[in-house]
Amino acid sequence: MTKHDSNTHCILIGAPVDCGKRRQGCLMGPDAYRTAGIADAITDLGRTVTDLGNLAPADVTVPAPNNPLVHDLARTVGWTQTLMQAAQDAAPDGMPIFLGGDHALAAGTVAGMAAHAQKLGKPFFVLWLDAHTDIHTPDTTDSGNLHGTPVGYFTGREGFDAFPPLPVQVPLGNICMVGLRSVDPAEKAALDGSDATLLDMRSIDENGIAGPLSAFLDRVIAEDGVLHVSLDVDFLDPSIAPGVGTTVPGGATVREAHLIMEMLCDSGVVGSLDLVELNPFMDDRGKTANLMVDLTASLLGRRVFDRLTRSSRT
Repeated sequence: MTKHDSNTHCILIGAPVDCGKRRQGCLMGPDAYRTAGIADAITDLGRTVTDLGNLAPADVTVPAPNNPLVHDLARTVGWTQTLMQAAQDAAPDGMPIFLGGDHALAAGTVAGMAAHAQKLGKPFFVLWLDAHTDIHTPDTTDSGNLHGTPVGYFTGREGFDAFPPLPVQVPLGNICMVGLRSVDPAEKAALDGSDATLLDMRSIDENGIAGPLSAFLDRVIAEDGVLHVSLDVDFLDPSIAPGVGTTVPGGATVREAHLIMEMLCDSGVVGSLDLVELNPFMDDRGKTANLMVDLTASLLGRRVFDRLTRSSRT
């Protein structure tokens, strides 16, 4: 096997998770990112890339959930097991980029990356770019859709007995959520009084994003931490990213999103990335997939003067 520089090597891991909700289509996400040229975007920046292909969930048997609304628990648990191990296997060799797949995949990716950080003896942080907090549990969800529960899992909330034991719990104080604009009462109650950094769209409108994000990143740097970034398509405004089943108006603009990615690149602390909730069936000629690839390139070092003008011709 060719040896790579783990600081500049990216590892693409296809996670066609489509069990975290009832609306189908996210299983096509990984291949849509490949079609949009994610590997070329990475190598154009002078990095190397390995594509591990698409993974499959472990075959598990779980007891019936307490909440009869819960959808496809066994497959979600199987994916969590698979991705937790995949993250730990890949992380020593480079930067894992998980191509989703719905956001249920983050239960495994974040837990696995937290375990990797623990092995390095470093504190672990999460930047959650999403319209939703996803901090429900299987017992509290009123939709039964488990893509709304990964934060609940990796922060150690109760109700995840069917899931793999957490190798390490992520403290809420080490999580920054940006772009929030759809938070239900049960999720709000779970976060009330916590020391999580919560930046909803009103606070971004009033104060901008650069200051609060800089403060969070400065803390990660000061503590010599490792940061996992979980980017949900619905973080972005649906006018620029229509390829998602959970559209919430009022999301981030192209400029805001690229600013965040460039700040993340400047910080030098990002160790892994989720690209989630892309539903190509709902996209407009690859518009969303292309934008997500462009944002990934910004996170990896592309700058504003490097961006090409897109032709309006098909």
